[in-house]
Amino acid sequence: MITVKFFASLREQVGKGEIQLDVAEPLSVAQVWAQACDNAPLPSHILMAVNMEYSDQNRLVDAGDEVAFFPPVTGG
Repeated sequence: MITVKFFASLREQVGKGEIQLDVAEPLSVAQVWAQACDNAPLPSHILMAVNMEYSDQNRLVDAGDEVAFFPPVTGG
């Protein structure tokens, strides 16, 4: 199982905060997004993390990993 989390405005856009994906082989972060979001394209502006480390969409994810998607952080 891969735990997939959505934060901030993405949670509202996707309509869920967390899901579990049952996987038989490693997936890229982009493939995790596609499976979690009904094959919607991965937005170019979002940030991604695997096991709490920033990542890119090509990183491979295995069962037991956590993938998080969140909008860019702004300061003020």
